[in-house]
Amino acid sequence: MSTLLEISGLRVRYRSGRSEAEALRGIDLSLSASERVAVIGESGSGKSTLALAIAGLLPRDTLLEGDIRWPGLAHAPRNGKDIGFVFQDPGGTLDPVISVGRQVAEVAEVNLGFSRRRAMDLAAELFERVRLQGTLLHAYPHQLSGGQRQRVGIAAAIAAGPAVLVADEPTSALDTIVQAEIVSLIGRLVRESGMALLIVSHDIALAVAIADRIVVLKDGAVVEAGESAEIVARPRAAYTQKLLAACLTLDETADEGAL
Repeated sequence: MSTLLEISGLRVRYRSGRSEAEALRGIDLSLSASERVAVIGESGSGKSTLALAIAGLLPRDTLLEGDIRWPGLAHAPRNGKDIGFVFQDPGGTLDPVISVGRQVAEVAEVNLGFSRRRAMDLAAELFERVRLQGTLLHAYPHQLSGGQRQRVGIAAAIAAGPAVLVADEPTSALDTIVQAEIVSLIGRLVRESGMALLIVSHDIALAVAIADRIVVLKDGAVVEAGESAEIVARPRAAYTQKLLAACLTLDETADEGAL
């Protein structure tokens, strides 16, 4: 597979007044076309910062060093067209006074030059792909459940046929059953379209379910990376072992609660 994205020596520091806080420390990462990579770690590990850096969505006063290159593209990446981004909280990114169908359609209008009618037709097709009823095209965000809003966010993210889908904790605000549905949906859409996927999560079980490769972050640095099956079967880093142990403990607790 050809290399789509290549990151080397990435350092990110946030400014707060006269002080600085380092969020990423010398990250090296690659992503091939059609590959699925999960970046995992606990809160504060820097995984969301990495996702935002890739999409060019960091605050303007952020200090960034290192290289983010896109050898798989013939031009600088464009958000919406080349990079689709699924946010943690879709309710916070959807406009409350515009119908969700129109919001998805606008992505196609802006990035693909579609007419209003053609864009709405595409929105209807996308709603079907993400398993939303067509009648919801005319609904407003507050009329939808959290899972439905996240499906709208995914539809908007893939509307222009991006080369890579970046999903930042896309299931963190959802209940367990809906989480599984969203993970399955993302996996299916990525396979169908041939997009590359970079998904950020604190859940190693989710990462294994959807990703070919896992990158483990701790305190802004990569502590381990490799094929998903290898990471689970033979984790080398003590931190990865800790994440796996925590996941197994939660699974056991859930099983006991069901008895």
